[in-house]
Amino acid sequence: MAAYGLYTHIQSNRRRSVALLIGLFFLVYVLVFAGALLAETLSVGDAPLDYLVQAALYDFVMAAPFATVGTIIWVLIAYKFHQKMIDAITGSSPVTREEEPRLYNLLENLCISRGITMPKLRIADDDALNAFATGLNEKQYSITVTRGLIGALNDQEIEAVLGHELTHIRNGDVRLLVIAVVIAGVISFFGEMVFRIFFQNAFYGRRSGGGGDKKGGGAFIAIIIAIALIVVAWVLSIVIRFALSRSREYLADSGAVELTKNPDAMISALRRIENRGELASANSAVMEMCIDNPRSGFADIFATHPSVDKRVAALVEFAGGHDPGPLALDAPGEVPQIEPPPEGPWSDPPQDSGKPFLPGGESGPWGPRQ
Repeated sequence: MAAYGLYTHIQSNRRRSVALLIGLFFLVYVLVFAGALLAETLSVGDAPLDYLVQAALYDFVMAAPFATVGTIIWVLIAYKFHQKMIDAITGSSPVTREEEPRLYNLLENLCISRGITMPKLRIADDDALNAFATGLNEKQYSITVTRGLIGALNDQEIEAVLGHELTHIRNGDVRLLVIAVVIAGVISFFGEMVFRIFFQNAFYGRRSGGGGDKKGGGAFIAIIIAIALIVVAWVLSIVIRFALSRSREYLADSGAVELTKNPDAMISALRRIENRGELASANSAVMEMCIDNPRSGFADIFATHPSVDKRVAALVEFAGGHDPGPLALDAPGEVPQIEPPPEGPWSDPPQDSGKPFLPGGESGPWGPRQ
């Protein structure tokens, strides 16, 4: 069922999380059966296909409990240590208020304003402009921002980015993303293990003059079926990404506006981050957690993020923001300044006049200044 609003989106994320965990075990069992079919083909040699399938089913039943325990252990390890794994990939580390008072205060103020438990704050030593949230429960939630983003955005823009990531946490998107990363890791591990065992045994069989080179019709078909199952499992692990609805980014953008009351800050943050968010050391699974995951051309078919143009257009249409178009970054070391408000009856006096402000200027309704 599609998620049409915030609460239905949160409920949808919970259902998807359960479905993804069930799907994880299903894909692991598919890989175990494929591995058993390859093992029987290598050990028995030429044999009728139905015999090889029955033998593989028997092996699968014997191996399934071990595969189940192994998958559960993997999930538990990921549950406990996924943040350390992500930190190792991205080079991020936790920071305190004393180390980063500007960033810490912005996040704390947002959390206090809405009664949200403050997540941990981390910084990744990377020049890219990006941020992401991680965690599976309230004690684990964490927001990571890059050094590049801190140096390139002003306070209002950083506040909007933090609001975006807080909304991902509130909506349950972060939990779903972490589970998807775990699934990708498990399937990659099992798939690589099956392929290594198959090719090593096939090579050993040829070297030893065994039956590896005498595969008849049944054995050949069994090998094709096993390889096809492995490929299908791998493809399904990629298709799982399509369960990560692109609507979550629109909702996170709108959530940031709701928290900050500043749609223009969210828009300008997206425009500054645009095409500058590629983390050098991060894999695709981590990039899917980020506020921007650059994709173009054919690769956009598999993107889990809508384009910045579409996100900005949504903010302009529904939040009343103003799109300045693509933005250039300020010189290194310079913090971008907030645009001054337009001149009007309530604007500040010109700073270079050297005279106090008088309504109407030097020759206003009260006459010239004496």
